[in-house]
Amino acid sequence: MTEFLKSELNKVKRGPKRANYDVATLYAILDDAFLCHVGYIFEGKAIVIPTAYARKNDKIYIHGSLKNRMMLSILSAGEACVSVTLLDGLVLARSAFHHSANYRSVNVFGTVKKVDNPKEKMDALACILNHMVPGHWDNVRQPNDKEFNATLVLEISIDSASAKIRAEGVNDEVEDHKLPIWAGVVPIRQIAFEAISDKDLPEETEVPEAVLRYVENNR
Repeated sequence: MTEFLKSELNKVKRGPKRANYDVATLYAILDDAFLCHVGYIFEGKAIVIPTAYARKNDKIYIHGSLKNRMMLSILSAGEACVSVTLLDGLVLARSAFHHSANYRSVNVFGTVKKVDNPKEKMDALACILNHMVPGHWDNVRQPNDKEFNATLVLEISIDSASAKIRAEGVNDEVEDHKLPIWAGVVPIRQIAFEAISDKDLPEETEVPEAVLRYVENNR
């Protein structure tokens, strides 16, 4: 499958010219982000919560405590919608009406199941941490039995999805082009600064190579 099939669930209706259903494009956006937002219903109320995630093939993994109401709610529902957005720029137009933003966003719709197999569960936790900082799982203490058993890991299959992408300049009205008002794009990206070591580290504890590499690659 190279594209997700369009349906009433995943079809982009507002600004359809910016819609994208290409699987590789959607996966690339998911891989460039670390935080997603998950919508769910709790006691008749709609709630949206940000949480860390990782993608592995056509699955998304999230984790939380055994009593986490978002995790329990979507597990009970058996399905979930996961949203990811990357802000790439501020589009500052001549007119207030045409101010906008450049962005890459994805909505994923999928079925939810609990990861029970101990190896799959540990692999999912490693996947989430390595999605945050590639290769960092090998630098940390692995979860002990108490921590492991207190953690709920959910797998969300990417059954359907769509992206919406804006990557362009200002779209002002033609009659506004001669106005002496500045217009343009302010590019935005997330960057990393030098790692700050914890004050309680034993002497001569060095910053791991994975962390240094992450900082260097995200300056």
